[in-house]
Amino acid sequence: MSSIGERLKNERERLGLIQEQLGAVGGVTKLSQFNYESDKRSPSAEYLSQIAKVGVDILYVVLGTRANTTINEEEQLLLHKFRNADPAVRKFMLYGGEAVIGQNFEGEITGGQFGIINHYKE
Repeated sequence: MSSIGERLKNERERLGLIQEQLGAVGGVTKLSQFNYESDKRSPSAEYLSQIAKVGVDILYVVLGTRANTTINEEEQLLLHKFRNADPAVRKFMLYGGEAVIGQNFEGEITGGQFGIINHYKE
């Protein structure tokens, strides 16, 4: 299994950054960055929180497990619309979406101002 330092280096390279650049984001010197990647020193929580802001997958760096945070444009648009919707619309998006997506759902869902949502098996 790879080390924290190796995974940190993998993330830096994935983002196309040099040691000096990622170190600057994390508030450390190039030498400190080198020491982290060489497993000579362990990065602090503050450093990790700073580099997460530029897209470093901290879960991967610390635990070796990739976070599933990549979303496409359509998903970004849906998330944006959901976050900016009023509470009633959010509820509709959540529960109406479950009804439409559900493979075994037959029947109807009633919901406040939205009336009845019908979905039939095909």
